[in-house]
Amino acid sequence: MLGICRGRRKFLAASLTILFVPAITWIYLFAGSFEDGKPVSLSPLESQPHSPRYTASSQRERESLEVRVREVEEENRALRKQLSLAQARGPAHHRANHSKTYSMEEGTGDSESLRAGIVAGNSSECGQQPVVEKCETIHVAIVCAGYNASRDVVTLVKSVLFHRRNPLHFHLIADAIAKQILATLFQTWMVPAVRIDFYDADELKSEVSWIPNKHYSGIYGLMKLVLTKTLPSNLERVIVLDTDITFATDIAELWAVFHKFKGQQVLGLVENQSDWYLGNLWKNHRPWPALGRGYNTGVILLLLDKLRKMKWEQMWRLTAERELMSMLSTSLADQDIFNAVIKQNPFLVYQLPCFWNVQLSDHTRSEQCYRDVSDLKVIHWNSPKKLRVKNKHVEFFRNLYLTFLEYDGNLLRRELFGCPSEADVNSENLQKQLSELDEDDLCYEFRRERFTVHRTHLYFLHYEYEPAADNTDVTLVAQLSMDRLQMLEAICKHWEGPISLALYLSDAEAQQFLRYAQGSEVLMSRHNVGYHIVYKEGQFYPVNLLRNVAMKHISTPYMFLSDIDFLPMYGLYEYLRKSVIQLDLVNTKKALIVPAFETLRYRLSFPKSKAELLSMLDMGTLFTFRYHVWTKGHAPTNFAKWRTATTPYRVEWEADFEPYVVVRKDCPEYDRRFVGFGWNKVAHIMELDAQEYEFTVLPNAYMIHMPHAPSFDITKFRSNKQYRICLKTLKEEFQQDMSRHYGFAALKYLTAENNS
Repeated sequence: MLGICRGRRKFLAASLTILFVPAITWIYLFAGSFEDGKPVSLSPLESQPHSPRYTASSQRERESLEVRVREVEEENRALRKQLSLAQARGPAHHRANHSKTYSMEEGTGDSESLRAGIVAGNSSECGQQPVVEKCETIHVAIVCAGYNASRDVVTLVKSVLFHRRNPLHFHLIADAIAKQILATLFQTWMVPAVRIDFYDADELKSEVSWIPNKHYSGIYGLMKLVLTKTLPSNLERVIVLDTDITFATDIAELWAVFHKFKGQQVLGLVENQSDWYLGNLWKNHRPWPALGRGYNTGVILLLLDKLRKMKWEQMWRLTAERELMSMLSTSLADQDIFNAVIKQNPFLVYQLPCFWNVQLSDHTRSEQCYRDVSDLKVIHWNSPKKLRVKNKHVEFFRNLYLTFLEYDGNLLRRELFGCPSEADVNSENLQKQLSELDEDDLCYEFRRERFTVHRTHLYFLHYEYEPAADNTDVTLVAQLSMDRLQMLEAICKHWEGPISLALYLSDAEAQQFLRYAQGSEVLMSRHNVGYHIVYKEGQFYPVNLLRNVAMKHISTPYMFLSDIDFLPMYGLYEYLRKSVIQLDLVNTKKALIVPAFETLRYRLSFPKSKAELLSMLDMGTLFTFRYHVWTKGHAPTNFAKWRTATTPYRVEWEADFEPYVVVRKDCPEYDRRFVGFGWNKVAHIMELDAQEYEFTVLPNAYMIHMPHAPSFDITKFRSNKQYRICLKTLKEEFQQDMSRHYGFAALKYLTAENNS
């Protein structure tokens, strides 16, 4: 900013030079052209040799003066050239300054028109531009509750991270659901120079529950009122944002506005851009009291230290109590109460230019907040219609929002060079583990995948589950990628119990899945399905990581470990719950096997009973699973015995056995070293056997594998020799680890492998 002021001073000095140097020169020449009080002509026509005044001395003087004139003109041309270059460099120089400091957009503390706000916002004064230091931490507070709001927060945070150059500290006032989702997300996102603190929103309910609120945000829409009490007492200032905000600039520019607060100004707000508080939207419309159009609280700058000294808590409570006697309830949640307080105490407000909160709801004056795209700072989707709101430029705003919605969050893991960051134990451990790997190892990429931290968004859609009274509930666990999405509806029709799914998707694919799910009556009618998004990273499909994520987030005591390509028999959910009781799974380490079959037909009349299945098996419509390519995988199930069995029977583990089982939720996780195709389930069943699980086949249960195109990973396995070599190496290392962990009992796995 100082550079800009110096540039203006240079410009002024150069301009004066251009104006005054020629003038002084010509005065000097004019004065020097008089001799004995008479003018000396410089015209060559008048300076003839026969002139009585013509002398050798005067000729030399005239020539020297002409040379001086030409020199001055050359200097003037050079100055003009320098000025034009300086003006061309001006904007670039201004941008270069932003890499170190951020100037504040000038606002106003007075009530003025929106357009005047823009003019004021684009003005600046030399020597009075406050800055944000390079490594200064910017504090942001957000109230977030529920599944949908948690998704919105991610898009908001992406837009902030995309533009930011400063460390960030997010203060999230969240309910239990949002905390679980966002804590996992940020822990696995691992963005440098970002700190997250959570505050229990449920504990704050008693502070505002006495206020009736008609707004769709519910009780959580009132919690910004208690931030002075909720946030740390040593926190002096904070930017407060709604979840439906999108940033189009560096948040440091907004943080710099705090330096413009004067006197008793403690709230930075943008004027409301609708006519709501004018009370003329419809007949008998009676809004809460407000100053003029009132202020929108989607973006707030809070000077917490001054607010506490002013006894903000007492101030807003007294105002709310007084107004509620006549208004009975709030219509716009905290915004009504903020405006009622400001109506009584207008000196509290520093009015921000309206481009800091361009409000995209119907019938607003938001179009007056910008003349060009470069004017946009913050976009606020504050209509219940969200992206379907009416606005002349809504298509542009929608595309900007969708850009961040589908933006690869992994690209935002940028280091802030030159800024010290707090030690992150998880990050340090990860770096240590990776440094111990040999990058020259031909299987390096396989080994690295085991330590890759994938960004994970739990419960991407609304989830509800009520525990069964008899404590026998079973959750179906599976994982999938985008190419298996079509299986979801069929599985939901076959399995009425809870489901936990881990989906391996990119950010853009996650939004495609969301639209698909929201457009499906079958999926939207089911609230007991937990969808957990694991975001893509790396070249392998992390199949066992996905299984572990789905297993970890079940709400039932038992789980059915399935795959997305299988359809369970109708009624399997209830049958398994009865089997859990019958086989005393709660007190014994059993793995109940559901026999697996397959069809090669895309259109199948699904068997409704075991008898019907056996008939289809005899006719060649169905087959035992993988009998023609991988017999060993399910041979120990003993299908011949199953055909006539009427009671559960026990089978022994054999090499390469990989059945689909029902187990207690405390069973061991899958081994992450196995990625893509090969040995991912085999290793898990081997570990269950090592832990002395008893394998029991259920006589009246079955599942059928539906046909699909070969996966990319199985294609790589078949075509890439190095892939197969690395898989063999990982198998051997896993068996060695088993021997070290389980001792003598694990030797049979080495023997079985050698004999197979």
